[in-house]
Amino acid sequence: MELASLPDTHFPARMEAFQSARRRFVSSRKAVIVRCMMDDRPNNMPGRAAGRWMLFALGWVCVGLGIVGLVTPLMPGTVFLILAAWLFSRSSPRFEAWLITHPRLGPAVIAWRETGAVPRWAQWVATGSMAFSFGLMVALRVSVPVLAIVGAIFVALAAYLLTRPVA
Repeated sequence: MELASLPDTHFPARMEAFQSARRRFVSSRKAVIVRCMMDDRPNNMPGRAAGRWMLFALGWVCVGLGIVGLVTPLMPGTVFLILAAWLFSRSSPRFEAWLITHPRLGPAVIAWRETGAVPRWAQWVATGSMAFSFGLMVALRVSVPVLAIVGAIFVALAAYLLTRPVA
């Protein structure tokens, strides 16, 4: 039973549909956690504790940047959270599981890992931010070679982002 297809007068049915959707989401999160904890990927840096600590520290930097990006309009947050999850997967499965199970930070990472999906609003905000940044660089009279390189990168990123499935 779809949640949106029920009229407002059917509160118990709407509540049942909501609870069913929540159970599916929670079970998918648990499945990701189990996969994360049971993953037998070889450590990409066996015997290199310093490398693991560096990845761990970079993971926390990305978590911080991701949180800042979630509250500021011109900085992407989800990208940094996805990167943090990858860094934690190489350095600390415990913190990878924490990030994935976090109620605010985890859903975007889970959606990316399962389907490569990005919410439509995030696609448009990221593309608009790149266009605004490029326009600002033009207004500040940045040199043409730098504009060409940045413009090519922005076009490639926007094309990639806008072709991702919608979450």
